[in-house]
Amino acid sequence: MNQITRIGTDLHALVADESMLDLALEGADIAPLLMVLVHLSGEEHWLDDVAPHINGPWNFQESVPEDLKQRVRARMKEVLRDFSLNRRPLPPEPPPGLLRKMLSSGVGGAVPEEYIPMILEEMNLGDSDPKTVRWRTKPANDVLAGFRAVIIGAGVSGLSMAIKLQEAGIPFVIYEKNKTVGGTWLENSYPGCGVDTPNHFYSLSFEPNHDWPDHFSKRDELWKYMERLADQYDIRRHIRFETEVTAAVYQEARAVWLVSTCDASGREETIDANALISAIGQLNRPSIPDFPGLNDFKGPKFHTARWDHSVDLTGKNVAMIGTGASGMQVGPSIAGEVGHLTIFQRSAHWAVYNANYHKAVGAGKTAALKLIPFYAKWYRFQLLWASSDGLHASLHADPDWPTPDQSLNETNQKFREQITEYIRGQVNGDEALMRKVVPPYPPYGKRMLRDNHWYKMLTRDNVDLVNDPIERITADGVITRTGQMVPADVLVLATGFDAQRMLAPMHIEGRGGQTIRELWGEDNPRAYLGITVPAFPNLFMLYGPGTNLAHGGSAIYHSECQVRYIMQCLRELLESGARAMEVKQDPHDRFNEYLDATHAKMVWAHRGVGNWYKNKAGRVVTNSPFRLVDYRAMTEKLDRNDYVMV
Repeated sequence: MNQITRIGTDLHALVADESMLDLALEGADIAPLLMVLVHLSGEEHWLDDVAPHINGPWNFQESVPEDLKQRVRARMKEVLRDFSLNRRPLPPEPPPGLLRKMLSSGVGGAVPEEYIPMILEEMNLGDSDPKTVRWRTKPANDVLAGFRAVIIGAGVSGLSMAIKLQEAGIPFVIYEKNKTVGGTWLENSYPGCGVDTPNHFYSLSFEPNHDWPDHFSKRDELWKYMERLADQYDIRRHIRFETEVTAAVYQEARAVWLVSTCDASGREETIDANALISAIGQLNRPSIPDFPGLNDFKGPKFHTARWDHSVDLTGKNVAMIGTGASGMQVGPSIAGEVGHLTIFQRSAHWAVYNANYHKAVGAGKTAALKLIPFYAKWYRFQLLWASSDGLHASLHADPDWPTPDQSLNETNQKFREQITEYIRGQVNGDEALMRKVVPPYPPYGKRMLRDNHWYKMLTRDNVDLVNDPIERITADGVITRTGQMVPADVLVLATGFDAQRMLAPMHIEGRGGQTIRELWGEDNPRAYLGITVPAFPNLFMLYGPGTNLAHGGSAIYHSECQVRYIMQCLRELLESGARAMEVKQDPHDRFNEYLDATHAKMVWAHRGVGNWYKNKAGRVVTNSPFRLVDYRAMTEKLDRNDYVMV
């Protein structure tokens, strides 16, 4: 059943159930519901009536009068009944002029023309995934059967890649070091673990989930989504679980990768791969600082990504090192049960408030997402717009700005002032605490976090925030540089990941015997589009160098762009009869020069900021400095001239 037929079937069921119809209409956010009304009816005047009351893309940024909302809902009910009773076919996407007006009206601001192709792809108003790469001339069955792709990692990127390979009929195998799928959402199970991108956008565009219980759901729901993907698309039969790829060596004479693996029992194996696709990303190996005495600590100690659920924290003195994303989620989640929580902070982070962060998705909204035609698609557009490129311009440094240490430009300064006032309210005006928690650097210099009741937690009597650097760890506590001894029963390391050492610890050896470590060193990875590297033919990366999103957006959005690009590469190989393709040095170097030059003007390269985005030399190696619309344009179409085909 295609999606338009399915939507029509859902509509008939909805209209037949009066109580469910009313529940869905009452639970629907008014802006996407307005878009559906105009989409189905073509009645443009509703935009003029409602749009002036929409002040932004988030549902809490609208102030539509209640009587006007009820008029929209009443007319929506009439239109839905008309479509159902008269068996009218659902309309195609609106004509360009109306579409542009709808997009801008729905988010309370102008949507530039350059974004429309990206938006239409993400909404997917038609019957098939517009990002799917289709054969131009399908290779013979024996050609496909003789080709094998190896995917390393079964997180969301690896699963997405596998689904598209399976659709194309390209044989593949996935090696996954864990017992099941999920990647980071399997490995990270610490208290409070969740996503900071709205869930209805943080999901594959071709496989949306309408059953998220919260607007920002927790780890278990995200992991279940990955599990469902693996089952729904029958991917598990292709996965070798509890098996790590230890090495991959390119065999130039045969144009294949010799991939070495080791499973949980220690059994080693090697196989040939025509294409090697890394889906391990950047955040897969915990970073454990080399604190003196760490091994002497006699109590339980663990990294947040390796949380020990056998340890009962009730009434314990817990020392947590780190105040990044995981620390900011863990702290408020355990503060109420521990005896005392001491948090060691190297540097403060900015964290913003979002009214939906702790908000459940009501039954009415879930019904609207599932049953009202096109509602989920217009809602996804809103979240895309709310979460993507809106802040990008404010993260560029104004060379004439008078206070560059604190902010980058006028907009960035206003943002700083707004967050500072929000923090002041959360900590009840405690100026001593304010001096600890308000960062000296510009907003977005480090990853911008969501306030998970973090600031309120810091006002608790059983919570202390320590800025004094750690001198050493002892058997029963932590000693700071000024000599303060903090007793601890449990030590939690919220110290992030070894993000700069990409593809580690695998031994990857390309053409001519050169290894990836020799090329990149320990912390200076570079790749064309973050995907391919000269001298490493048929090696492709998902979530590779320079592709982490730090201004907004969704990691899944970038992943889908990369999957499409890699599928075009594989199509080129298989249709042309070539055995290997290798990106040329010139386009690779030009891209990385452009990447670095763009970063130099942005907040992540700020001289006063230390973050996990930079390597030891200060080069930003993890992040993309580009807007989502720019990266989509870069990866939308393969340019064969960028590659040597053999």
